[in-house]
Amino acid sequence: MGSWNSIPMEVMYQVLGWTSIICWAFSGYPQLLLNFRRKSVVGLSFDYVVLNFTKQASYLIYNATLFFSPIVQKQYFDKYGYDQMIPVALSDVFFPSHAILLIFVVTLQIVFFERGNQKVSKAAIGIFVSVWFFAAGCVLIASSTHSWLWLISMFNSIQVFMTLIKCSPQAFMNFSRKSTVGFSIDPIVLDLIGGVATLVQMSVQSIDQGHHLLLLCFSLYLIPFGWILSCYN
Repeated sequence: MGSWNSIPMEVMYQVLGWTSIICWAFSGYPQLLLNFRRKSVVGLSFDYVVLNFTKQASYLIYNATLFFSPIVQKQYFDKYGYDQMIPVALSDVFFPSHAILLIFVVTLQIVFFERGNQKVSKAAIGIFVSVWFFAAGCVLIASSTHSWLWLISMFNSIQVFMTLIKCSPQAFMNFSRKSTVGFSIDPIVLDLIGGVATLVQMSVQSIDQGHHLLLLCFSLYLIPFGWILSCYN
């Protein structure tokens, strides 16, 4: 297993990692509290909630499996070399677990609070069903070949795809309503901070290890999308 070449770099990486995770974890609370105070979820896109669940669930499967499974870790080292580090930290497991818990609470709010005529669109349902049918197919293929590393890479690809599209329904709703009433801007600010922290974190590891470009791309995507939603507000 690979190790850090610089202790200060490792400490900085961990601090920045937990900073981004804490920002992203707390980003779910302002919307939840706003819904509770208003006793209404009008203004929150249900499509976003559905797509975000798919994103976080697939992200958790990838991170938890790679972090905890010796079999998958062995396949990772066999492919990339034993001098490499596992590109997942405990904070990467904590974040999606926490996010799924918050999504469950928001779902309860959607059920019991005022929601007007809002509902999940057929497009979002279609994406949800298609993605999980694809995931089930991948599980069947991996079960016959024991290609577990390939399987979790497919879940990682799913979460990449969902990351790219999950904010679109909320942005479209804000634009269509010409209003952000019912939508909290605080999560966007926290997402921006988390994105910047991750940019710096990945730069630190790239200097020390020379990889982790995937999360770097995520951050580069999340930052401009955050600015778009902030401008709506």
